[in-house]
Amino acid sequence: MQSNRSPELARTIFQLLALGVLIASSLWILRPFLVALTWAITIAVATWPLLVHAQAWLGGRRSLAVAVMTITLLLILVVPLYFGITTIVDNTEEIVRWSKSLATFAVPQPPAWLAALPLVGPKLAALWQQLAASAPEDLAARLAPYARAFVLWFVGQVGSIGLLLVQFLLTVIIAAILYTNGETAAEVTNRFARRLAGARGENALHLAAQAIRGVALGVIVTAILQSGLAGIGLAVAGVPFATILTALMFILSVAQIGAGPVLIGAVIWVYTKSGAVWGTAFLVWAIFCATFDNFLRPMLIKRGADLPLLLIFTGVIGGLIAFGVIGLFIGPVVLAVAYTLLADWVSESEPSDEPTQSESSFTVGEAGGPGDAS
Repeated sequence: MQSNRSPELARTIFQLLALGVLIASSLWILRPFLVALTWAITIAVATWPLLVHAQAWLGGRRSLAVAVMTITLLLILVVPLYFGITTIVDNTEEIVRWSKSLATFAVPQPPAWLAALPLVGPKLAALWQQLAASAPEDLAARLAPYARAFVLWFVGQVGSIGLLLVQFLLTVIIAAILYTNGETAAEVTNRFARRLAGARGENALHLAAQAIRGVALGVIVTAILQSGLAGIGLAVAGVPFATILTALMFILSVAQIGAGPVLIGAVIWVYTKSGAVWGTAFLVWAIFCATFDNFLRPMLIKRGADLPLLLIFTGVIGGLIAFGVIGLFIGPVVLAVAYTLLADWVSESEPSDEPTQSESSFTVGEAGGPGDAS
């Protein structure tokens, strides 16, 4: 008996080792494409309802709908780059003038209202006064280490722009393939989930799709509205480089930082250049733009995915810290699936308090026998 069990155990171990090597090798080969594949799946799942609507508008022709969605994804890259490059080219002379004026730049005296701020006002005013009293050479010496670090970071980011463009184009190509064969991919995924965990696996898969759509609806739509409204305020107030600042606010909103850092600097600029009236009006608009996402985002996420809001936010922030921007979607999906499986396991019916077979027979017998029980 023992001798028969040993070959079976050895064969099972070798099968698991071979399967593990095969999976690890496959992941290693697909490693350069994993980021693009993850983004493509996320985009395809989140925007699938848009593809269905586009296909209905185009007379049921899937090829035209796929073309429209693919061109839209490409424009998401091309349009921001176009506006950014156009803004820099249009303001080349002003940028050169600003760079030359840095050598003689002097910090102005702090405004009177700064010292009146509670708690932090006097300290900020004293620090500002200290900077204002410094000579341009001393100020340049203080800022030199930060400027050097910023230049090194900027060079590193510029060096990775080519790789970023390749990843984006690869993402668009994979997303187009998923748009074309979405039903087939969904069926294969459903069959795999059903084979892996039965009905629970299929339910977890559908829940993951709901979580992706909920986060996309809440995070992305809120970021678009927040950066758009704030960008309109920047343009009306005459803040320079409003287009680039709007794109920066969109990125900060997606990263869950919000448009606050950009709007704070813009408020200071408007107060300095346009006076108290325009500054106060822009301050009110900036407060609205920086805070309304706290109400809009939860409402949109709750509409897209019927999950606890705290769970979604924890997944968004934790995923962002753990995996970067793609973690905005990975985090909520993982927590949503884990939460649902745990809830299903906890809510499983306990052993019932129904009488055992012997007890039921005894009870039926007391009632008058099996024939009477029927």
